Amino acid sequence: MPFTFKKLDIPEVILVEAKAFPDERGYFLESFKESSFTSNGVDTKFVQDNFSHSTKGVLRGLHYQKNPKAQSKLVIALRGEIFDVAVDIRKGSPTYGQWVGHILSENNHKLLYVPEGFAHGFCVLSETADVLYKVNQEYSPEDEKGIVWNDSEINIEWPIEKPILHEKDSHLPSLKNADNNFIYTRDK
Repeated sequence: MPFTFKKLDIPEVILVEAKAFPDERGYFLESFKESSFTSNGVDTKFVQDNFSHSTKGVLRGLHYQKNPKAQSKLVIALRGEIFDVAVDIRKGSPTYGQWVGHILSENNHKLLYVPEGFAHGFCVLSETADVLYKVNQEYSPEDEKGIVWNDSEINIEWPIEKPILHEKDSHLPSLKNADNNFIYTRDK
C-alpha cells in the first residue's frame, strides 16, 4: 500500500505518509489515490488545487471558509519544509480550540488532511517552500475568514519567533471573536 494513515490527537485530522520509490534517477510517489483515501475516511471530493511559494519565516494562516463554502484540505510540501497546523473551531467539540501540528517536507513525504471546521496555517522552516493543497470547495472570497496566528487561548507552539505575515493575517480576530458558524456533530 502506497500510503499509511494516522489519526492525530484530534482524530478528524489525519497524517498521511506517502511511500516513495527511489532509484538512481530520484523517486516516484503517489500523492493521492481516491480509493485509498476514501477507505481511510478522507473526503476525496476535491475540486481545486492551490499552490503557494514562500520564503523562510513566512507564516500563512490561520484561515478557513465558513459554511456553506467550508473547505477540507489535503496539504503537501513539494519542496522545502513547513510546520503545518490545524485548529478545531467547531463549537461544542471536545477538542474545540485545540491544535495539532506536524512537519511536512519534500523528504518525509507526509501530507496533512484538514477537514471542514478547522482553521489551517503553516510556517516555512526551510529557505523556501512550495506547498500544494487540494480543497473540496472552490475559493469564496465572501466566506474567507481567519484567526490570528498567535491567539493566546489556542497557544500554538510555532517553531519560529518573528514570522513574516501578510497584512490581513496580522489583523485577524481571536478564536472567541472569530466569525465562525461551525457546530460539532458526532457523525462528522
